[in-house]
Amino acid sequence: MGDFKQESLDYHKAKDEFDTNGKIGTLLTKPCNTDKELSMAYSPGVAYPCLEIEKDPNAAYEYTNKGNLVAVISDGTAVLGLGDIGHLAGKPVMEGKGVLFKTFANVDAIDIELSTKDTDEIINIVSKMADSFGGINLEDISAPRCFEIERRLKEICDVPVFHDDQHGTAVITTAGLINVLEISGKKPEDLKVVVIGAGASGIACASMYRNLGVEQIVMLDSKGVIHNGRDDLNEYKKMFALDTEDRTLEDAIKGADMVLGLSGPDLISPEMVKEMSDNSPIIFACANPDPEIKPEVAKAARPDVIMGTGRSDYPNQVNNVLGFPQIFRGALDVRATKITENMKMAASKALAELAKLEVPEKVKKAHNREDMSFGPEYIIPSPFDRRVLVYVASAVAQAAVEDGVARIKDFDLEAYRCKLQRLADHLDGVEPREC
Repeated sequence: MGDFKQESLDYHKAKDEFDTNGKIGTLLTKPCNTDKELSMAYSPGVAYPCLEIEKDPNAAYEYTNKGNLVAVISDGTAVLGLGDIGHLAGKPVMEGKGVLFKTFANVDAIDIELSTKDTDEIINIVSKMADSFGGINLEDISAPRCFEIERRLKEICDVPVFHDDQHGTAVITTAGLINVLEISGKKPEDLKVVVIGAGASGIACASMYRNLGVEQIVMLDSKGVIHNGRDDLNEYKKMFALDTEDRTLEDAIKGADMVLGLSGPDLISPEMVKEMSDNSPIIFACANPDPEIKPEVAKAARPDVIMGTGRSDYPNQVNNVLGFPQIFRGALDVRATKITENMKMAASKALAELAKLEVPEKVKKAHNREDMSFGPEYIIPSPFDRRVLVYVASAVAQAAVEDGVARIKDFDLEAYRCKLQRLADHLDGVEPREC
């Protein structure tokens, strides 16, 4: 681990005199090598697109990078598992988010770290700059402030606002849940789901499971089961307060069809796994790097358990990179004003569908696995499968059009899927295929 730490630190620093520190920078998309090009890039030629945008603000999508630019905005209060480390200390993570946007969806991103924790001030700052971007990705803002910040910004801003800490895990685990339902033959309305962790991600996941049709959700925070006899619940936890005698995880997990862990290591014991329901119970143990229960421990207790974790060295990784780059790609390409619940569910269903397809050999080699096919060990696609971009972005774009939040009205789904496939080929370093 010592060597990896030094390698990581060196990775973030300039490698030579022509390189820069950090992970992202500016890429010029137009030449500026002649007198004429200079006069078009800046004065006097730049005045012409300015005047077009003055007449029609939507022309900014035609003449600027707005349509391919996302702001990654954080106050540094909930950075990964590091907690409230401050806005500047969180900057490497926000730059990393920009790397993922570009690598997996060719979306340009700029990180903005705010030196304030005041909810109203954050909303005011972000709303004032939102028009410069095609979308706003809120990142690593602590709960429950993050809920109000996102909700109010969605009301104010005319571009998509998406808090990935909330919705990313929800989209990915919902995709996995959809496939487990198919494998087990269960129905959403018959499930008992236990959610360990009532922060941003836990609330968002539970809300999305409800939208899928799950009716019985038991949520726990650091004080135990969230029930309607407690007087210490914020408005978001109250939405999941139950009339129940359950008070502990040991109580709640009895008969559960699914457990989602968003808390800490080793909270789920083998004995608890044995208490779960018959017929392929599912555990998404997403605490990183040490999950709530290791897959080998869970499977020793219950061979039929279907496991997912946040780690890349186990099957069924719950990795947000399967969601946010492609969701924004689809939203940006139809110039969406919002990311709706239908757009998120469309992303989940697209991921679930992709997991059923034959896995390319290149993806198998990336994981050093030959057994990658739809089933208990493969309910979530690999982040290295470039088809994720095609499936998720096209589903999100189509849902945006159907929901009436897209500025692009003449939308051709098949033509768009062709465009995405060519982009996926380009990102994969191969000759873009003809459609």
